[in-house]
Amino acid sequence: MDTITAISTPYGTGGIAVVRVSGPDAIAIAERLTCPLQDAKGYTVRHTHLHRGEDVLDEVLVTVFRAPHSFTGEDVVEIACHGSLYIQQEVLRWLTDAGCRMARAGEFTQRAFLNGKMDLTQAEAVADLIAAETKAEKDLALSQLRGGISSELSVLRDRLLQFTSLVELELDFADHEELEFADRSELTALAKEIENKLSCLTASFRTGNAIKNGVPVAIAGATNAGKSTLLNALLGEERAIVSDIHGTTRDTVEDTLVIDGILFRFIDTAGFRETTDHIEELGIARSRQAIEKAQIVLYVVDVTNPQREEPEGKTVITVYNKADLLKGAKHPEDDNHHIYISAKHGEVDTLKRLLVKTAQGMFHYNGTIISNARHYEALTRALEAVRRVQAGLKDSLSGELLSMDLQDCLAALGEITGQITSQEVLNNIFSKFCIGK
Repeated sequence: MDTITAISTPYGTGGIAVVRVSGPDAIAIAERLTCPLQDAKGYTVRHTHLHRGEDVLDEVLVTVFRAPHSFTGEDVVEIACHGSLYIQQEVLRWLTDAGCRMARAGEFTQRAFLNGKMDLTQAEAVADLIAAETKAEKDLALSQLRGGISSELSVLRDRLLQFTSLVELELDFADHEELEFADRSELTALAKEIENKLSCLTASFRTGNAIKNGVPVAIAGATNAGKSTLLNALLGEERAIVSDIHGTTRDTVEDTLVIDGILFRFIDTAGFRETTDHIEELGIARSRQAIEKAQIVLYVVDVTNPQREEPEGKTVITVYNKADLLKGAKHPEDDNHHIYISAKHGEVDTLKRLLVKTAQGMFHYNGTIISNARHYEALTRALEAVRRVQAGLKDSLSGELLSMDLQDCLAALGEITGQITSQEVLNNIFSKFCIGK
């Protein structure tokens, strides 16, 4: 196994930079350039100089992690140097001259996975945690890093594996048809239990995807209701063109905003009206598609011309805009589904709070949340397989056919945690990591 090195801190000049070394010769190589480390205990730090003979490069801190009690499960040394780009590159050059190889993207985490320090879902959570831009994303990644998904699936997989083994055992005694090692009633109950759990996990993907990629919020309503003005007010910048001319917005305009730790993805849509303009018709068609995909719809109504055509089957907040034109007339109190504002005057703070409250209600999910598309795809295949098992049990299919479906379910679950994963899949996953992690 090669000894690898990379800069673990972001590229650029800073107060300090951390260069990581991992592998069987990590301590010996670092010792040649710093100070005696062979007697250093794990989790200890030494203040020294990075040097080659009389040539001193920098004053550094050297932290030693002993195998297997390190991130990668190997001997690891981290050198904290000053954050000059020149110094960082020289440290790497000196280390590679001394016998290290430059690490590939994600190679440190890949070694942690291969050395049993974490499963594949936890490895992927490392990348999600690094990329997290909101508190909700951070919390989701941290839960996965702590084994939230793994613990859910390992219990199910172990129980299913036990029954699969019994079914396989029956096949070894096919000459004795009266022998039945796997109790069919127990297997039926287990299959139902697994189906329920997998159904919950796959259903959670919509919530997880919203947390990770932003809660899709469609801004809809009639033309000239103030939809583009509202988008600009929410974002605090002139993102969309505003005009009194009907049909100005002819295509969807998207942008994102983090409010109280939650990422929202706003889609300003073309206003609904009867039109013979082909381009505007296409824009309205796209608007309906955006509304269909949205989890929250801000349906904007002009209080001076309250036309309403709210979409059904969606979480809708009716925004009565241009409330400043009511000229002192009293309007109903705001609630969780109706609010009066003046987007033109930037009166959107109450609406932002309502959006956060609505999203938090959607994120209140009892149990593990799936946010990774790879996990979702594998869970869907596992769910299909366990449903075939249920149908086979109901139709009294042979153990051989049941075994095939049980194996399909086990394989799909094993792919998620990395118990059954091809090298091509692993390379694809870790290639998306940053260098040094």
